[in-house]
Amino acid sequence: MSAVLELDPPQPRVNAAALKRALIAGVRQVLAQREAIDRINVFPVPDGDTGSNLAFTLHAVMGGALSAPAPDCGALLRRVADDAIDGARGNSGAILAQFLQGVGETVAGERLLTPAELARAVRRGATQARQALSEPREGTILSVIAAFAEALDERANRGGAGLQHWYAAALARARRALSDTPKQLAALRQAGVVDAGAMGFVELLEGIGAFLQHGRAVHAQATAANDAGDVAGHTALEFDPLHRFCTECLVEGETIDRHRLRSAVESIGAGSVVVAGSGSRVRIHAHLGQPQQLFGLAARFGRVSGQKAEDMHAQHAAAAGEARVAIAVDSGADFPDDWILRHGLQVVPVRVSFGSEDFLDKIGLTTAEFYRRLRSGGELPKTSQPPPGDFRRRFEAALSHKDAVLYVGLSSALSGTLQSGEGAAQRVDAERVRVFDTLNASCGQGLMVLAAAEAAARGESVEQILARLERLRPQTRLYACARDIAHAVRGGRVPAWVQPIARFAGLTPIAALKPDGRLGVRGGLLGSGRVPERFAAWVGRRVPRGQRWRALVGHCDAPADAEALLEALRRRLGEVEGWAVEAGPAIGAHAGPGALVVALQPRDPD
Repeated sequence: MSAVLELDPPQPRVNAAALKRALIAGVRQVLAQREAIDRINVFPVPDGDTGSNLAFTLHAVMGGALSAPAPDCGALLRRVADDAIDGARGNSGAILAQFLQGVGETVAGERLLTPAELARAVRRGATQARQALSEPREGTILSVIAAFAEALDERANRGGAGLQHWYAAALARARRALSDTPKQLAALRQAGVVDAGAMGFVELLEGIGAFLQHGRAVHAQATAANDAGDVAGHTALEFDPLHRFCTECLVEGETIDRHRLRSAVESIGAGSVVVAGSGSRVRIHAHLGQPQQLFGLAARFGRVSGQKAEDMHAQHAAAAGEARVAIAVDSGADFPDDWILRHGLQVVPVRVSFGSEDFLDKIGLTTAEFYRRLRSGGELPKTSQPPPGDFRRRFEAALSHKDAVLYVGLSSALSGTLQSGEGAAQRVDAERVRVFDTLNASCGQGLMVLAAAEAAARGESVEQILARLERLRPQTRLYACARDIAHAVRGGRVPAWVQPIARFAGLTPIAALKPDGRLGVRGGLLGSGRVPERFAAWVGRRVPRGQRWRALVGHCDAPADAEALLEALRRRLGEVEGWAVEAGPAIGAHAGPGALVVALQPRDPD
């Protein structure tokens, strides 16, 4: 026991080094069971990512407080709480972070901890975790935390024995509470599983308990899983468009009133609201239909960062599909919205900013709103790549239900987005997460995504899909024309001297994708009349005859021109399977309103 406790009569006390090692053992246990937890996730919605969210939350703790020297127990637990708040993901992750916040606040300044002090801190953590929710429900992680806290309390009041005995009794109570969760929630009872968040908390306790018993970390094994299989992937999801997005952000300020903030979030009709943190750092989690509502509201309380919004309906569709390879893509690709659910696509949003305002592409900022702001003539928008953590969450969640993930990415010659995805793939599992550089963008990238998704649906392996994309890459063509190059000039993409010449000549420049994945000017159209028809003729002269094509036509706030362009392509090229879509900020920020994009791909590749 000397490895675990510092014996300082009359009562043994825990030291910081032992506490840190015990927490590391608990975190490792949760990480080892991430996929098992994901598979039984059915409440509050069966989106299959509770294990991944808990793992992401605890990764932040492992890489922060648990990897640094700890001068005392109080400082260690405060740092653990801060890291958990920063990294918290999902409903259960936010609840766990608030539990740790309560624990850390209670023991602040303590160098060593007695079992009674630990019991008091856990009780405070349980209370704060429950207070973080707008609608606490029994049969969830809250019930298990409460059972664990009550058992420790009882031992503290009774006195005697040592920490090992106290902890063992409390762990046994937590296990019973976990097994009782199906009796408390109908969704669990119908699926024949325990609550996923509650299971994650028990796994954390199991890892700590094994360390207390053996004085060292032991090989993590499943302790609370069952044989229900991939329940999250097959449970029916009642789709509520008013609460479709799992939305989160971090708010920092000097005196944040968490109760007032939670009331404000509730007032916009959000569900599953968790407001976790302290008076200076708060993590908000909520389900709602328009994520930007939450981000805008949060900005009234402090500095907002770490925005995240994930489409739970799309996550469920991806988990439920029969394909064994999940297809991931960044939002730089343009394609019809219904492809996301139809093909179970995992979409990672790029970032868009107007001045100091930051948005998640096509989620926090709709494409229509983007063009409204662009036309207003204010500050030019900027786009930036998603952080690796955004990719990592999607990859980890997908691997809980699929054999592999293939990220079909934006050209590395145009953006650092692909590199961000590659970094995440290396950290998650380089064998099971593969990355493909389309050397394409917008609608061209969209056609590559469709080819990959269709191949996955046919049961092709990730290697077979990669080989197919390699064949298609040089045959997938992308062309774009800009009605007004002023945006490209203001953004520095085109020299300023070009603009007056283009205007004087009435020139509509045309760019084409190069083999290296870059866009270069290839020609232009004189005059501003009948641009869609003449653009189609220009494209038709540059592609092989007698080929059956797929076409994606993108428009920058010019839907009538897009339809006219698609129809003109059909007249020129014959049999064309095509779609017209709104092009997102990745194109619109540089080409400006009125721009048109054409992507062509053979339906019968060589």
